[in-house]
Amino acid sequence: MSYIPKLYLETTVFNFYFARKESKKQKDIFRLFHAIEREKFEIYTSEYVYDEVAKDIPRKFLKMKWLLDKYLQNILDYDQKILNLADVYVKNGIIPAKHITDARHIASASINNLDFVVSFNMGHIVKPKTMIATGFANLHYGYRQFGLCTPTEVIEYDQN
Repeated sequence: MSYIPKLYLETTVFNFYFARKESKKQKDIFRLFHAIEREKFEIYTSEYVYDEVAKDIPRKFLKMKWLLDKYLQNILDYDQKILNLADVYVKNGIIPAKHITDARHIASASINNLDFVVSFNMGHIVKPKTMIATGFANLHYGYRQFGLCTPTEVIEYDQN
């Protein structure tokens, strides 16, 4: 039996699923969910994603909640350890304070020993600076490094 990577799906993955304009990003998300249906990945998200979807995109909330409920195997609860690690990311300038939820997404995956955070947030999550800096912070606080990547990169990872 081979190892099944554990993915944390961040809010943008669900946003692009329902984008009105078809794009390569949306096609890759459909491919990712198809791979999830074939049990190629174990997926997680957190209460932070539910909060963002309900707050920022209320008109899409029911559609997105359907998608979350259909595919999600594990929903990570709020946890003080997550808040503490997210604060470390902010205090060290890794994630801007006004984007604390992005830090909480990464911290959720860190605390729960996941393999990848999957996102299309290229501004604060999927970028080399964030991956390197969160990796160092994680190691310092006893957590491991992991990948911050797009759905496209996860699909390509699965093919190799």
